[in-house]
Amino acid sequence: MSTQTTETTETAQSPLRRVLSGSVGRNLGLVLALAVIFLVGTITDGASFAGLDNILVILRQASVIGVISIGMTFVILAGGIDLSVGAVVGLASVVATVDIMQDVIVENTHWIMLVVVALATGFAAGLINGIVVAYGKVAAFMATLAMMVGARGLAELVSDNRNFIVDSSEFKRAFNVDILGVDVLIWIFVLVAAVGWIVLNRTTFGRRTIAIGGNPEAARLSGIKVKRHTMWLYSIAGLCAGIAGVMMLARTTAGTSTHGNLYELDAIAAVVVGGTLLIGGRGTITGTVFGVLIFATLSNVFVQLNLSSSVQAVAKGIIIVVAVLLQQRFAAKPGR
Repeated sequence: MSTQTTETTETAQSPLRRVLSGSVGRNLGLVLALAVIFLVGTITDGASFAGLDNILVILRQASVIGVISIGMTFVILAGGIDLSVGAVVGLASVVATVDIMQDVIVENTHWIMLVVVALATGFAAGLINGIVVAYGKVAAFMATLAMMVGARGLAELVSDNRNFIVDSSEFKRAFNVDILGVDVLIWIFVLVAAVGWIVLNRTTFGRRTIAIGGNPEAARLSGIKVKRHTMWLYSIAGLCAGIAGVMMLARTTAGTSTHGNLYELDAIAAVVVGGTLLIGGRGTITGTVFGVLIFATLSNVFVQLNLSSSVQAVAKGIIIVVAVLLQQRFAAKPGR
């Protein structure tokens, strides 16, 4: 009798448990976490924290990391990792603003070439990562670590450790506008997130990405070209880093090898907190966006409270550890 009762109870609870352990439940938890952080900020700093101006500041601060995190989501979903995206941001900003680029190419064509070169640089770096990982069979950690060191060093060599100021007034005007009262950098983040969501949830490419993360051998046997797909995933991450490089140019009006320093860690943290498994096979773009917003809001709270960056780092570390522990809990198979 007790056995039947237990089975009946588990059966009755299973639908709710499935919902809560699914993407809806995980995203609900992220919404609640963000709401709690926002409430703490409002209580400690007053109504100004919840004001529209401060919300836009938070979104603007989140935009660059957000774009990088979207690309990182695809890579981690497939069971990979990319440690080079921060360095690629710096390299893209430098290559796009070197003297010959601005004085010759941009001057004789159009300021959009500055954007094209930055995007091409990011895409090329990502493509190299993808080729080395997929076809060279080098562990993603080591391949992207090598790219991180190499890209940062190349950026320092090209720039000679100098800052290149953006000369194009047209470029500055194009990225110094508000659309419907919202900074253009925020709109870029929204656009990249929307495209990422569509690709992941509404295309064969997205389904194949999740399949590869779940079981690459099974994906290969089902006809998916795993190596080629993996190569394109790292290319997407590099392209997102290139977009972030353009956004850094718009924000600072200067290209420098120090742009993007440690951004890869912030991106990975946002993706993991957003519910994407480090082993791949499960994750959402929506969760990543919430992960980015959680860290951006938390940083804003710390700034309002005049807390040091060291305290912020400790808090981020605790959040990441908790997120990974929760991942292990929910990723475990029933009965284990």
